[in-house]
Amino acid sequence: MDIASFLQYIATGTAYTIGVTLIALPTGLLLGTLLALLNVYSGRAVKWLTSFYSTAMRGIPPIVLLFILYFIVSGGINLSPFWAGSISLGIVSSAYQMEIVRGAILSVSGGQMMAARAVGMSKNQAIRNVILPQTLRLAIPPWSNEAAIVIKDSSLVYALGVPEILRRAQLISASTQQPFLAYAAAAAIYFVLVFITNRFLDRLERRLRIPANP
Repeated sequence: MDIASFLQYIATGTAYTIGVTLIALPTGLLLGTLLALLNVYSGRAVKWLTSFYSTAMRGIPPIVLLFILYFIVSGGINLSPFWAGSISLGIVSSAYQMEIVRGAILSVSGGQMMAARAVGMSKNQAIRNVILPQTLRLAIPPWSNEAAIVIKDSSLVYALGVPEILRRAQLISASTQQPFLAYAAAAAIYFVLVFITNRFLDRLERRLRIPANP
């Protein structure tokens, strides 16, 4: 079996990889943004809890967390391995995305909040209409790195039985006894997915960038 045949078979798992990514990334972004806002704008107790969450989640190997969260999620809700694995991966990613968004919030000038409050906005209105739009724009460059990581970490759901790229590479490696070609084909597909995603986000960042004053 040649590399083209390997690619054709393994590429059929690309839809699962993309699906996992498209669920995990937004899940992590929504949860991470909420945690970042709580960390920056809440009291000391909430700040400590969110910081502990971030530290604990980032200090445990993702595959271990994936198994723990998978059994919690699938045990509490009757979900397929695909959905339970995708949501679990999103929860894992939320700790990293929290730090990305928190850093972006802190990079917005404090005068922005003061100016918004001065014109009559409430704190929540100022966060929603002034701080968050600037935060999300500033977060795009580091977030593109996290997007690449989530695409690659989507391979972890193979351990749950989801037939994504790595799972198919593993199966074809075992059936053909050609592990190098199988995993090289999988690596090529992952590379293309990450490359396209990063190029798209680079263009988005340039499009949304505020031009510097001459």
